Amino acid sequence: MKQKWDRFKKSYLLYSFKRDRVAIASFIVLVMLILLSILAPVISPYDPYNAMNIDIMNSEIPPAWIEEGSKDFIFGTDIQGRDLLSTMIYGLRLSITIGCGAVLLQALLGIIIGLVSGYFGGKVDAVLMRIADIQLSFPYLMVAIFISAIFQVVFGIGRFEELAVPLLIVIIGISEWPQIARTVRASVMREKSKEYVEAARVIGLSPKLIMIRHILPNTMTAVLVISTIQVANAIMSEAALSFLGLGMPITKPSLGSLIKSGFEYIFSGTWWITLFPGIILVILVLVINLLGDWLRDVLNPKLYKG
Repeated sequence: MKQKWDRFKKSYLLYSFKRDRVAIASFIVLVMLILLSILAPVISPYDPYNAMNIDIMNSEIPPAWIEEGSKDFIFGTDIQGRDLLSTMIYGLRLSITIGCGAVLLQALLGIIIGLVSGYFGGKVDAVLMRIADIQLSFPYLMVAIFISAIFQVVFGIGRFEELAVPLLIVIIGISEWPQIARTVRASVMREKSKEYVEAARVIGLSPKLIMIRHILPNTMTAVLVISTIQVANAIMSEAALSFLGLGMPITKPSLGSLIKSGFEYIFSGTWWITLFPGIILVILVLVINLLGDWLRDVLNPKLYKG
């Protein structure tokens, strides 16, 4: 472990990170947002899931610095009377959970399909890549809307609200796996013709062992970069679905569902319900994309200078 840590301290990755102010600032902001979401039950002034903390008479109270505002609700309240700050913190946790969960599913599907397709080639590659082509021919939002709408019709709104988080993870994950699969496939096709793979075949290792132990580690750089960007895309996908009414229900607020719930009232003067969650969403997506761009540049062999 100590040797790995010493090697990391001398790596070009850490050297580049310490010289990039944008990457450092993005990383700090992202860590703060993640910690905020993890510690939501401790940090939040109120629990938005506890009915005892919700009073409809407190609905649409403006932020505390406005004349009609209340010191009890710093960022005001939403249309249900929930403290907006607390609801945003819990919503941030849900959005990050869905984004990370969806990308883990995308990575799992994409890595398995990409490994098999790239290593075996031939008819296996043709069939798997045609499936990926069909998937890519449909806009991801259309696929997500289609699956979400069918589930709500078949199982009902109540059941959808109970399973909203895992369902959205599956919907977004299934919609986006071809990008990772194609990236892995391209890396595998380059790696499988190299000498270390031929040596592994000569000593009698099984294809499964060769793919997992030898080829997969050499494809993870590309997967790491694209997965970072995909987290931001998955969070935006959840927000888009919630805004369309096919994502998180209002009883389980995410940043997207908060934006939707306040959008109907934004022109009547209740602007804070949409504005503040929207700012948090933009900041979250921005810092993830900035870190993803930095990783792409650092891990690109053509740009390597160390």
